[in-house]
Amino acid sequence: MRRRDFIPVAAASLSLGAQSILGADDRVSVAIVGLGGRGNDHLTEYLNMSGVQIAAICDVDPVAIEKAQGRIVSGGRPAARQFSDMRRVFELGEVDAVSMATPNHWHALGAIWAMGAGKDVYCEKPASHDPSESRLMLEAARKYGRMLQIGTQSRSLPHKMEAVALLRSGIIGNVYAAKGICYKRRKSIGHKPDSEAPKGVDWDAFLGPAPSRPFNELRFKYNWHWFWDTGNGDLGNQGVHQMDVARWGLGLPDHHGTLRSVSASGGKLVYVDDQETPNTLNATFEFQDKEITFEVRGLVAERIGNIGPIRGNCIGNIFYGSDGFLELDDSVYRVYQGDDRKLIKEGRDHTKSETAPHIQNFLDAVKSRDYKSLRADIAIGGTSADLCHFANISYRVGRKLVWNPRESGWIGDSGANGLMGRHNRSPYVWPASL
Repeated sequence: MRRRDFIPVAAASLSLGAQSILGADDRVSVAIVGLGGRGNDHLTEYLNMSGVQIAAICDVDPVAIEKAQGRIVSGGRPAARQFSDMRRVFELGEVDAVSMATPNHWHALGAIWAMGAGKDVYCEKPASHDPSESRLMLEAARKYGRMLQIGTQSRSLPHKMEAVALLRSGIIGNVYAAKGICYKRRKSIGHKPDSEAPKGVDWDAFLGPAPSRPFNELRFKYNWHWFWDTGNGDLGNQGVHQMDVARWGLGLPDHHGTLRSVSASGGKLVYVDDQETPNTLNATFEFQDKEITFEVRGLVAERIGNIGPIRGNCIGNIFYGSDGFLELDDSVYRVYQGDDRKLIKEGRDHTKSETAPHIQNFLDAVKSRDYKSLRADIAIGGTSADLCHFANISYRVGRKLVWNPRESGWIGDSGANGLMGRHNRSPYVWPASL
């Protein structure tokens, strides 16, 4: 069980009746928390949207804040209010919604604090850092009546929506299996000694609920993905997109009731460096009548079928049916039928942005107050993130895990169950009301 202490955000911030009120012009006022790669992607999309006001920006690094503010002003928008502590952002009455683009270990706590303060949240993938966080995020979203969209934007891409509709129509017969492919080249991060944090960086706030550690450059700015305290490896980074598409295409429920077992093996191969997460991982998920297999490779690897560009990363999905198979990546889907693997249909992506349609779906839900209209509500995004966590847990304990859906845990495996959650570091703890 996790420690649950109360951290005040504002006097009325955790009121169950807290509601954001849109302005007279029906614009949504947003705050961006986390101004790294994805945070700046969010900023790009909001700058291109007429119905959005960027009210506040927040990061533990003042350099990141300065750069983001420069983009806002040069884009012809009013300067946003600046913060280093996200809790101050959540106190702002003028903020309707929060874009949470922090490292993974901050997603759940930041989103829950924001929702408790009456804000809707667009939270980057993966939804959570561990499975217990997925559950708490879902509880909070329903309790506070907030919109919580997870940034698995494939759910809003027309060619992927079309591909899934074709699978539902029976174009390849009974769809019984899916493969997720994440062959994304990652070079060695090497070694670096601990050092002082850069001037102005609040390292304690960056670590937040994670264990306290000395500053190390390799644990900061993107490479945090490769350490268990803050990230989930490439399975939880890039791979969660393909895991979500695999679940979606197979029509699996947004819970783990049909899951039977998970097994994963691999390692950090070839490289001798400070990275903790594996650069090679093979996972199998057995459900009642379906199967997902998933491969992560960070080293040089072949192209699978026609997934991805001829030169570059091989990232996508293959769905297997009784009458054929369907290949799907971020650019195109292709449907093959019969023993001769005849190509019978294909569709291409024509969107200008992968993220914009997904954010727009979130903004529409902020106005309609209908969480069921979200294409990646926390119930969806949390379940997909959990499968990534489950594979990582199997890898870390080194054995196949058997799922007990009634207990939401692993049968007879205290080691694996111990990795389903962790105690947050004080004072970055869960509200007592959850």
